[in-house]
Amino acid sequence: MSSATIEATAATNRPLNPQQQAMLGQLKSWFLFKLFAFRELPLGFISGMAIKEFNRHKCITTVPYGWLTRNPFKSTYFAALAMAAELSNGSLALLAVKGHEPSVAVIITGLQADFIKRATDVTTFTCEGGDLLFDAVKRAAETGEPVEQPISTVGRMPDGTVVAKFTFTWSFKSRGK
Repeated sequence: MSSATIEATAATNRPLNPQQQAMLGQLKSWFLFKLFAFRELPLGFISGMAIKEFNRHKCITTVPYGWLTRNPFKSTYFAALAMAAELSNGSLALLAVKGHEPSVAVIITGLQADFIKRATDVTTFTCEGGDLLFDAVKRAAETGEPVEQPISTVGRMPDGTVVAKFTFTWSFKSRGK
C-alpha cells in the first residue's frame, strides 16, 4: 500500500468527535430529525422528507410523492427532489465540519442536476461521498485555503428507476487556527 492510500484509509477510519457523534444520533432519530427539520428545514418538515440511513460514509434520504410535493404534470416537483438530494449531501457536509478544530465553514457553490424520468412514487436519494467531504474538510483546515468538493447523489423510485442525478459542489474554508 502506498503512503497516500494508508493516509486516506486512516482518515476514513478516524473516529467521529463528540459533536459529530451527537449530530449523527440526532439526525438518525426519526423524532429528533423531525424537530431539527421543523426548526431548520421547515419546507422539508412539511414535505415529509426523511433520513433513512446516515453514517460518516453515506446518507440516504427520501421525499414522498404526494399532494405537497407534486407538480401539475403528476410527478414530484423538481424543487422537492432538490431538497431531498441536498439533504443527502448536506448532512454529510455538516457532519464533516461539526466540531472541527480549527472551525471550518461550508457552503454550496455549485449545483448540477439531470432529471431522467418522472418521479411518481417515493424518491430515495443515496449519497456515498462522505469520505470525500471529510478529506476536503481536512485539506481546508491544514492548508487554510478554500477547498471545493463536488459530490453526487442519485434519486431512485422503489422499483430502482433512476429519476434524477444531482451534483453539489461544496466549498470548505478554515476560519483560522
